Amino acid sequence: MTDALHERHEPPLAEPPPVVLTIAGFDPSSGAGITADLQVFAAFGLFGTACITSLTAQSTRGVQATYSVSSFIDQTLAELQADVPPVGVKIGMLGDALAVRATCDYLRRWREARPANAPVAVVLDPVLLSSSGAPLLAPDAVQSLRDDLLPLVDWITPNLDELQVLAGAAPHEGTAAAFERMHRLAPHLHIVATGGEQTPPDDLLLTPSGGSHRFPGIHVDTTSTHGTGCAFSSALLCRLVLGDAPAEAVAAAKAYVTEALRQAPGVGTGRGPLGLLWPRKGAQE
Repeated sequence: MTDALHERHEPPLAEPPPVVLTIAGFDPSSGAGITADLQVFAAFGLFGTACITSLTAQSTRGVQATYSVSSFIDQTLAELQADVPPVGVKIGMLGDALAVRATCDYLRRWREARPANAPVAVVLDPVLLSSSGAPLLAPDAVQSLRDDLLPLVDWITPNLDELQVLAGAAPHEGTAAAFERMHRLAPHLHIVATGGEQTPPDDLLLTPSGGSHRFPGIHVDTTSTHGTGCAFSSALLCRLVLGDAPAEAVAAAKAYVTEALRQAPGVGTGRGPLGLLWPRKGAQE
């Protein structure tokens, strides 16, 4: 008699889900970084792979320490590319200049390996500080990110403070001036300035053609705001991979994060995580 536990069952023939890759830091509390990105990818029905750039000791109470594993990035990305190449890439916390260079090298190889005329989507969430104020990118890496990485990405999703730093704008210049500086620095980019810390929490999109769009936000009364930037940029990548036009993708990503704030699980004693898997609840019922 054949042991049922050892019977082999071939999986049903089906189109595999699109593969998307996150290159980011590891948050052991699963509110941000790699662990959050993978939840977002799953929420949209995509298959997520991951390359860790930094380990962090953090929780909802903040980041206590970081440890770079950037020397391992090249090998990780090469192995993933050889077996499960992605159709889209999200980049989050890089940590140091070595991680920026390794990511740039990978993106150049990845773009060259993509089939002719195949769409590409690379979304950069330029993580400079944690939500608790801890520095997450070494000062000497900021220039490398600006000069070397920006030409290789299609979208960037800074908050207003990050936008001013990357654009080289003084705080007194305001958002419009920072947008203009950023557009001159990288005219090919779609730039989304996220306003989650503002009142009202509106987002602004500037397209490569110079067109601008404002996306009104709704304030959700919650302390569970850990990882909103990670969630937004990952959701944006998902919507782009699924075929949304730029403005549609931003609107969909913003709506997703707003509902994730409403459905936060309420764990932790600090700034809690979002309810990132909320779209799957209906699918499982």
